[in-house]
Amino acid sequence: MKDQLAIYVFHHGLDESISVKVANATTSKESWEILQNSHKGVDKVKKVRLHIIRGEFGALHMKESESISDYFTRVLVEVNQMKKNGEDVQNVRVIEKFLLSLNQKFEHLVVVFEESKVLDCWQLIN
Repeated sequence: MKDQLAIYVFHHGLDESISVKVANATTSKESWEILQNSHKGVDKVKKVRLHIIRGEFGALHMKESESISDYFTRVLVEVNQMKKNGEDVQNVRVIEKFLLSLNQKFEHLVVVFEESKVLDCWQLIN
């Protein structure tokens, strides 16, 4: 009885595209194993995607004609993509990346931040 109830939940509680995968299962255990196997690929894809996004984040540099605001937006887009894919991104890492990849014309800002120990404060907070 419990097994039949579990099968019912699998068939009616899942999205239609997923419930098709478990439609021919005769036991709840079989349904569960089908669901587990179908989601293993999702984890692998997520890991590969995260690896690509990390590479893009590492390669980010401010363009000559780009404003600080536009560049910071690009950095945040990459950070949000990493977080979306399971990466725990610390604020200090984002700030360091941003400051170290600015154009040379903003080098004086980097020096000010480094000398003011703002990054050390961020590390203590996080």
